[in-house]
Amino acid sequence: GATTLGLSLHEFLSQLKQAGLGSLPGTAAEVLDTQVRAVLCPDKLSSEQWLEVVSAAHDVALKTTSTIMFGHVDSLAAWARHLLQLKDLQARTGGITEFVPLPFVHMESPLYLAGGARKGPTVRECTLMHAVARLVLHPHITNIQASWVKMGPACAAQLLAAGCNDMGGSIMNESITKAAGASYGQELPPSQMNKLIEAAGRKPYQRTTLYSKSPDQQVERSFSAAELAPVYMGESLKAVRVKGPAAVA
Repeated sequence: GATTLGLSLHEFLSQLKQAGLGSLPGTAAEVLDTQVRAVLCPDKLSSEQWLEVVSAAHDVALKTTSTIMFGHVDSLAAWARHLLQLKDLQARTGGITEFVPLPFVHMESPLYLAGGARKGPTVRECTLMHAVARLVLHPHITNIQASWVKMGPACAAQLLAAGCNDMGGSIMNESITKAAGASYGQELPPSQMNKLIEAAGRKPYQRTTLYSKSPDQQVERSFSAAELAPVYMGESLKAVRVKGPAAVA
């Protein structure tokens, strides 16, 4: 967007903020390691560019999340470099709200299917990632989130005993992880999430994007929301040949 409009990052993000943008997701970080990114996501922005964008967002008072997507072609050293770069960024800007480790979902990943990646991290590696992140990022990033979409609700709840203090949101019709072959992501209603948190010996409460306590009315509405309707994607578009260029039917 900024490049297309001929604006600096700061100008572009400032305009978005003035138009109503309140925060940014810290996705596309994958692993902040040049060698890993050359194999995993050569078409995405570099580690330096990701850090530049997030830092610019913080400069104009836009908070962001932070992530790592791990367990593919990376290494323990790459994970460590990633965590330390996030720690340094947060020490300078203070703009990161939480850190969200995202285990690699391999089943339908083109890189895995081509033999270029492993089958995601082990449960032990997932546990260590969250626990070590709590230690490394303290006291700069104080919220560590477990992704029930990636790991499943039960496994995510177990991470509340390994450094996590956040289970994320209920989510509606998550598509990226399911497209990669996972079975979770449709919805985790507040009542079910509360049960998982309480079973782990923790006290649940709902928060806003920026980690304030959710208004009581918002909490009440969340518990009375109707169930999600089944997802209907419609018929696939098909390209057919009709006397020349392809047409869509």
